[in-house]
Amino acid sequence: MRQFYETYNDNIKLAPLVREISWTHNLIIMGRTKSDEAKEFYLLLCSKNNYSKRELERQIDSMFFERTMISDKKNQLFITKNPGLTALRDSYVLEFLDIPETHKEKELRKSIVVNIRNFILEFGKDFTFVGDEYRVQVGNKDFYIDLLFYNRSLSCLIAIELKVTDFKPEHLGQLEFYLEALDRDVRKPNENPSVGLILCAGKDDMVVEYALSRSLSPALVADYQLHLPNKNLLVQKLRELKDLAAIEHDEDTEE
Repeated sequence: MRQFYETYNDNIKLAPLVREISWTHNLIIMGRTKSDEAKEFYLLLCSKNNYSKRELERQIDSMFFERTMISDKKNQLFITKNPGLTALRDSYVLEFLDIPETHKEKELRKSIVVNIRNFILEFGKDFTFVGDEYRVQVGNKDFYIDLLFYNRSLSCLIAIELKVTDFKPEHLGQLEFYLEALDRDVRKPNENPSVGLILCAGKDDMVVEYALSRSLSPALVADYQLHLPNKNLLVQKLRELKDLAAIEHDEDTEE
């Protein structure tokens, strides 16, 4: 109780937030986060999503704060082009999938569907699952989208294409085709344009930047991993990105 008082008493930004969640959740956040920025992130997230104790612990274990901060900095350019992309990140942790390191797209898709609750926890509770191998018909041919979701806060369909290989530029053409089909034939008049995500086993950030720089479709490329991330590596990566942003800010100020 004393530590709780000392942590939040003089913090006018965080003090109101701690009243919105349970004592148990507060203890977890206070004990397992270091910065005020991280505390605010999990306090807001917990309040918005009504996390259970287990769900909150999972998010902290998976370094959700660090991954989100890194993703936001990496995707800043693309998010500026289309606000709908704010619902997506550049990397996902799928440690809950019971599949071997070497697997096929069919195995990945089926395991995601079986573990859809945990998958939505990783992506965000505003996601609603529409279906897997979702059929769209163009001309006289049928095409199948690996996973289709609806995002309630963005009021749009989100198509996810799964790739068990590294990202290739040609993957983007396939996703853009699906987005066009969704917008023409599936999207309702009151909904925003559909958004797409290519979820692949790996990616080269430079290749992704080149592929997306001229794309007019609201799409992002993310990689996935089947184990919890290395905490030290993520913290170091986030620190490097913050230092780089500070240097760029100082240079802009001097100009």
